[in-house]
This record gives sequence, structure tokens and C-alpha cells, in this order.
Amino acid sequence: MVELKEKERIDDLEYKGLKIIQNEEGFCFGMDSVLLAHFANEIKQGSNVIDLGTGTGIIGILLCAKIPKLQMVGVEIQEEVYDMATRSIRLNHLEDQFTLLHANIKDLEGKLEQGSFDAIVTNPPYKKNNTGVQNENEKKRMARHEITASLEDFIRVSAKLLKEKKDLYMVHRADRLVDILELLRKYRLEPKKLQFVHPKLGKKPNLVLIKATKYANPFLTIEKPLYVYKENGQYTEEILKRYEKNEQRDD
Repeated sequence: MVELKEKERIDDLEYKGLKIIQNEEGFCFGMDSVLLAHFANEIKQGSNVIDLGTGTGIIGILLCAKIPKLQMVGVEIQEEVYDMATRSIRLNHLEDQFTLLHANIKDLEGKLEQGSFDAIVTNPPYKKNNTGVQNENEKKRMARHEITASLEDFIRVSAKLLKEKKDLYMVHRADRLVDILELLRKYRLEPKKLQFVHPKLGKKPNLVLIKATKYANPFLTIEKPLYVYKENGQYTEEILKRYEKNEQRDD
């Protein structure tokens, strides 16, 4: 049994028996991570994948269960969160598939080979530093604001680590879309697929899921919008599918 520290708990992911360790005072994973893991489910089996800013490891853990023979690397700067993710990997017996680096994503040169990954997933901090209301909890503040690395850092590093014609999958705030697209093209990551996530019908999108391919030709597919809640406050069928024990792959 994996040891728990003060104010930690084990949450059941309700998918293939997976569990994750989280701290009540830290930044717990949200729906955005689950949506990104589903959005990136087209990654081919046996791929070498990296999660930049892995946090509790939720995206990597889900992808390891969804995609056969995946080799996953997660990079996390916060020592306590890195330690939790390490124990979650051990809790799920994924040590042979999922390894972690305790580092700032800006300091990966010399630690990881450039052009060596088949895919990148990332759920970076959404808010620019020194903007909006900043949480007094340091762990939550670092997860939400670009304190240790900016959006441009995440995209620049992704461009260096990806193989040619391979893919970056990102979830971010919809109101940062112009910044995202501008930076993707700056680093020759061509936006290929985009999906807006709306709280419910009639509400403006608050999240956007983006796939970009290194050195690809221009052509963008916009997926149909994803709505989270029905008018009665219950999850839509599309959201439930992403939480159910599904997506069994035959490849």
C-alpha cells in the first residue's frame, strides 16, 4: 500500500481500477485534464509521449490505461506534487510505462533529447502572471498562473521536443486562443484540430482543446462544440462518455 501524507487522499478515477493521490490543500485535477486525455486518445500505441507540467499525473495515468504500450514521461516543478505523482504511478503499477522528471520545463535541455517524442500533452497554467486574483495557496497559484513558465515557454519547449510531423495536444482557456495560435505558428506548430468547450448551450466557451502538428501544412478542422451541462444541471451524454469505462482500443 502506498503511504499517504497529511491531508492527502486517494480518489477513484472509475476507469480500469485507476486511482490517484491528491492533497486537499493543493490543486486537484479538473474536467479539463479528463477532456484532454480523451482528445489525445488518437495517439498511436507504443508512442513516446511527454506531459509538460504533469501535476498529479492524471493525464499520463489515463493515457497509459487508454493507449496500449505507451511510454510516458511527466515533468513537474513542484516537489510535493512530483512526489504525489510518483506515488500515484506506483499505486497504479505503471512504473514500467510512466516516469517522472522533477524539473522546470524551461530546464530540459541536456536532460531530454530534442526531437525524440511522438506526442506531447499539456495543461499549462491558464493565467498570465500578475493578472487576476491570485490564490494565497502557493501550490494552487503556481498551477493557475504563469509563474515558473509562460505559455510561450510551453509551446517553445514542445516544438523542440517533438519529432517532425508529430503532435502537440493542449487544453487552455478559450479567451487565450489568439495568443495560442500566434505562438504555435511562431514555433512552426501548425494548428490542425480545435474544439471549444461550453459550460452549457447558450453560454460562451470557457475552454479550448487544440491539436497542432510540427512542420505540417495549413489546414484546420474545427470540431463540433462540446457542452458540459444540460439545462437541468446534469452532464451531457458527450461528457459522460468521457468519464465512463469506455474507449477500448483494438490497435
